[in-house]
Amino acid sequence: MPKLHTITAYVRACLQNDEGATAVEYGLLVTFIAIVIIVGVSAFGSHLNDVYTNLTSKF
Repeated sequence: MPKLHTITAYVRACLQNDEGATAVEYGLLVTFIAIVIIVGVSAFGSHLNDVYTNLTSKF
């Protein structure tokens, strides 16, 4: 019977371990930030290029 208790305790400890979930959450956060940066650069990239072109032509 002690072996069953040990196995049960081990399984419970494994199920309560959330280190993998934390890594997944950080991965999703990094992915979301990358998508926001890509969308921002795509949306404003050509406009910023025009602004810098106009600034350099004035000097």
